[in-house]
Amino acid sequence: MSFCRSLISGVSGVNMWPMDWNIFVTRRIPPAALELLRRQAGRVDVFDEEFPMDHAQLVAAARDRDGIMVMGNDRVDAAVLAASPRLKAVSNYSVGYDNIDVAEATRRKIIVTNTPGVLSEAVADLTWALLLAAVRHVVVADRFVRSGQWKGWAPTQLLGADVAGKTLGIVGAGRIGAAVARRATGFSMKIIYTARQDKPDMRALGATRVSFGEILRQSDFICVHVPLTSETRHLFDETAFRKMKPTAWFINVARGAVHDEAALVRALREHWIAGAGLDVYENEPRVAPDLLELPNVVLLPHIGSATVETRERMALMAAENLLAILRGDKCQNAVNPCAISI
Repeated sequence: MSFCRSLISGVSGVNMWPMDWNIFVTRRIPPAALELLRRQAGRVDVFDEEFPMDHAQLVAAARDRDGIMVMGNDRVDAAVLAASPRLKAVSNYSVGYDNIDVAEATRRKIIVTNTPGVLSEAVADLTWALLLAAVRHVVVADRFVRSGQWKGWAPTQLLGADVAGKTLGIVGAGRIGAAVARRATGFSMKIIYTARQDKPDMRALGATRVSFGEILRQSDFICVHVPLTSETRHLFDETAFRKMKPTAWFINVARGAVHDEAALVRALREHWIAGAGLDVYENEPRVAPDLLELPNVVLLPHIGSATVETRERMALMAAENLLAILRGDKCQNAVNPCAISI
């Protein structure tokens, strides 16, 4: 295991002595956030590699820590949470936190935090980039030109589908879903959505709340923006894909296990639906081999929040969340604030 250890006791001549906290960060993060941690903690260790830690490494690294910052693909289970009797906080560098056993953390009085809000616009942009790339065959067309196959304009070459004026179905109308809907108004689309309750901001955009079944039946494009829970796991299964229009497109930038990857492969191969755009996969980083062979799907490597500005804001929020918990301050991004009262 390679670590970059930093013991910082001051910065830029300011008398800012760090607290005696021992923090571990599972991946290299933007410098501003790392410096914030270094200024205020006694010890900050970082796993300084481009690849994720394996689970055994994470368990070992969590020993004797007061706080850890983890990525959305780090599995934080009972073994990790039990590694340090001093552990007070797990800061997740992600809005989703299905990678963390929150119930076990709560039982151990460990606060879990996430990074909501700061990545909504970037993910919404990526949703539209993925939708348009899939529907207009952008990736296939790029390869077509680069390979030297293009011999000139042709009336039936690489025909896609119109987006303007069509029906967009949004599954999960939180911050990201609402941001996607705002962009859809520029395409004069009919917007429908499914959520547990009516969303005033969606209504203000002219969107209509409908059942999940109606989303499947009516939508020309379905965009997924729900967290992964026991209720949403395999929400899009064979039954769901068969209910979609054969001309419909499926876009998932949320969590891969919201769709059944084997069922999606069959839906694409047998043309139950027109195509798909994916930024997430059921067993990341493994991608179902059959998906790699299908021409009617665009595949991205989980880059929904991958802009310089957004990743820096996420890192700063994750760092501030961690420090707030260690200081004993209230943290508005705690997903289990009840843990401190148990």
